[in-house]
Amino acid sequence: MKILMVCLGNICRSPLAEGIMQHLSDEQGLGWQVDSAGTGNWHVGEGPDRRSVRAARNHGIDISGQICRLFRKSDFDEFDHIFVMDKYNLSDILDMARNDEHAQKVKLLLGDKIVPDPYHDDTQFEPVFELIKVGCKDIIRELTGK
Repeated sequence: MKILMVCLGNICRSPLAEGIMQHLSDEQGLGWQVDSAGTGNWHVGEGPDRRSVRAARNHGIDISGQICRLFRKSDFDEFDHIFVMDKYNLSDILDMARNDEHAQKVKLLLGDKIVPDPYHDDTQFEPVFELIKVGCKDIIRELTGK
């Protein structure tokens, strides 16, 4: 299974989601491949935000080696599921879908709720980590029945 996590700049939320989902998948021996991307190109080629790296490290997850990239239309063909962090990301990605099959791969990570962007508030990285972790666990249960 290949999963893509998407947020705006691919430096805060989606790197956390990639790291958390990959960690949980590895723990359960699922063999999933997880990646992340952004809808905006401001940080392409950079690493994740240091505050996201720290939040992940606080929970034993290393995301420091990730490299930010832009979402590509070819991601629809490469990934089985595409999870986005908020309704703006959802709209942006759905606008790029070429057909219904592609559009059906795209969902909000938290079902009908958004993952708030912690970029402008240092105190929100830990709460966002926890929200994403809950969402990832729910997705694993939904996709595996475990």
